[in-house]
Amino acid sequence: MGALTGWVVGNWGSEPAYYDYGGNCYYEGDTVYYEGEPVASADEYAQQAQAIATSVPEVSPDDLEWLPLGVFALTQDGDSADVEPTVFLQLAVSKEGILAGTVQNTATDKMEEIEGMIDTESGRAAWSIVGKDSPIMESGVANLTQEEVPSLLHFADGTTQQWLLVRLEEPPESAQQ
Repeated sequence: MGALTGWVVGNWGSEPAYYDYGGNCYYEGDTVYYEGEPVASADEYAQQAQAIATSVPEVSPDDLEWLPLGVFALTQDGDSADVEPTVFLQLAVSKEGILAGTVQNTATDKMEEIEGMIDTESGRAAWSIVGKDSPIMESGVANLTQEEVPSLLHFADGTTQQWLLVRLEEPPESAQQ
């Protein structure tokens, strides 16, 4: 986490915020709680994620410096380990806290660009497919430094699902050439 907080400019507070959806961040009725404290209604929480994801400033990506965060396989939380993932996410972050990358669905052979932002105050990172308002995916930015990243996927119909991002190992140097 230290490399990431040193990379992105902003006020990170004293401790990184790790979001364990269903653990320290959970829904009870129509209220979302973090560390046992109510933070928002379910609708407000999803709207906050959308506001974070869509707050990307107008700037040319070529003018920015990027730190790769990794490539992740996406699985719906609770999927068995026998299910072969078909959706993969590549993420990078700029010094300004802008998220960019691609999402690829190998079952449909479709690849799309994603963009979003990091909210350094709350420690939430949220992103969506470029040009689309929904779905919005979010996680704690500190979680993006881990091997397994609990995430939420907010849909336009108001539903929210828990997903898991699993970091893929980088190929050995000899395989990259």
